[in-house]
Amino acid sequence: MKISSPAFEANRTIPSKYTCDGENINPPLQISDVPANAKSLVLISDDPDAPMGTWVHWTAWNIPPATKEIRENSAPVGAVEGITSFGNSGYGGPCPPSGTHRYFFKLYALDTILDLPQSAKAADIEKAMVGHILDKAELIGLYKRK
Repeated sequence: MKISSPAFEANRTIPSKYTCDGENINPPLQISDVPANAKSLVLISDDPDAPMGTWVHWTAWNIPPATKEIRENSAPVGAVEGITSFGNSGYGGPCPPSGTHRYFFKLYALDTILDLPQSAKAADIEKAMVGHILDKAELIGLYKRK
């Protein structure tokens, strides 16, 4: 399974358009090679370099496994978006207080559909995924505020 973006290459800088310094919209993402037996996909985007511990920027689950792309400035079609570290649902872009941070876009293929409330946070999603992960892919982008 693979996740990539036409907006930035792996381990390269995320364009400021997708950060708090720009439009603060999600970058376009492309998904391929999803296992044939997957029942749903989960996306968790976070920053493990945040000073207060991992900062969650975006969560979405029950993404249909046939999904090939997540368009710029849009939620995955058919998915549920959970609560981020910003305290709301939807995408919140990179906004590091200092230095260069790594932003992980982690994609999971599951053998089930998750029964979670929209108020679920990343920890709830990760707990519900235990024993159901068929495959995982990730894309890492970098960002440093000017």
